[in-house]
Amino acid sequence: MLKLTAADGHSFDAFEAGDINAPRALVVVQEIFGVNAHIRAVSERLAGFGYRVLAPALFDRVQRGVELGYDAPGIEQGRAIRDGVTEAQALQDIEATAAAFGGRPVGIIGYCWGGTLAWAAACKTDKFWAASAWYGAGIAAQKDLTPTCPAQLHFGEIDHSIPLTDIEAIRAAQPGLDVFVYEGAQHGFGCEARASYSRKDWELAELRSLTLFAEHLR
Repeated sequence: MLKLTAADGHSFDAFEAGDINAPRALVVVQEIFGVNAHIRAVSERLAGFGYRVLAPALFDRVQRGVELGYDAPGIEQGRAIRDGVTEAQALQDIEATAAAFGGRPVGIIGYCWGGTLAWAAACKTDKFWAASAWYGAGIAAQKDLTPTCPAQLHFGEIDHSIPLTDIEAIRAAQPGLDVFVYEGAQHGFGCEARASYSRKDWELAELRSLTLFAEHLR
C-alpha cells in the first residue's frame, strides 16, 4: 500500500501494482466492498498490460482496512460505510491518486460505486485522459454532465439496480457517448467473486476498456 494525502489533508492508502516507471497509468475505483481481493486482482491484471495502477482506499475516510465479502452482511456494511463518504471527499482522494503518477497519462476505471465515481471524476475533474465506468447505479442521476475526456459506460441488461429506462435516459442525454449493454448480464458481471459473474461479458467489457485506454493514454 502507498500512503497518499488528499487536498483536505486526509491521509489514505492506495494499493499499487505494476512497474513504477510505466509510461501510462490507471486509477482503479473500488466497489462498496473496499479494496478487497477482487479489486487487488483487477489492479494486478490491468498492470500486466503495461500500466502503473493505483486503487485508492476510499473507505479510509470512515474505516481503514475495509475488505468485505459479497454476501448480505457485506452489502449492508459496505452501503453503511459508503454513506459516510461524500462524493466530494471521494473525488479529492481520486484526484490525489491521479496526481501521484506525476503527470503521465492516466485513465480511470471503476466498478459499481466506483463506476459512478469514475463518471463523476471524468466530468468534474480534469485529471484523466479517458474513463471507463462499469455498472454505476448513480450515473443516471448525473447523466447531463459533460465529460472532460473520452468515456464509455458498461451496463448489464438485467441489472436490477439499474433499469433499462435509466440507460436509455443516459443515451438520450449523451448521444455521442459509448454506452454498452450486455445482453443477459446482471449487476457485477465483471466480478469473479459474485454469483452474477459472466466471463464472456467481462472479457468484452475489459477489452473495450483497454482499447479506450490504449487509444487515448498517450
